[in-house]
Amino acid sequence: MARTTIDEVLTEVRPRLAAAFAATYGIERGEEALAEAMAWAWEHHERVLAMENPAGYLYRVGQTRSRPRPTPRFLPSPSELGIDDVEPALAPAMEELTERQRTCVALVVGLHHSHQEAADLLGISKSSVQQHVDRAMDHLRTRLGVTRA
Repeated sequence: MARTTIDEVLTEVRPRLAAAFAATYGIERGEEALAEAMAWAWEHHERVLAMENPAGYLYRVGQTRSRPRPTPRFLPSPSELGIDDVEPALAPAMEELTERQRTCVALVVGLHHSHQEAADLLGISKSSVQQHVDRAMDHLRTRLGVTRA
């Protein structure tokens, strides 16, 4: 379906961007990055309408425009995300991952995006997403003392 208005584009990409920013930066900074990306999209709507992958581009806009702010090294608590019954050691183990690994794991494992969807959103290859997820999951399994069945 051809998108003809900026409203259609933003309605389509906003949920994916919101999830990716929250997974990458936490809820508060993620909302700021999303707001920056949406504002940029409105200001440059003709350019956005011509893009093949507006979500990926807007993700990078949000990253860049929110970069000067200090980056807190914490993840939202499971209760803040509406997730019950989470291993208490998971959050500290997640904080040990690289930002890209955390984002890929959150998108693919936590939010059930396909590897291709995560790759498109992050502007990286599908194989890079797979490598980040594999490395992150290996680290988490080791850190939590979990073995594969």
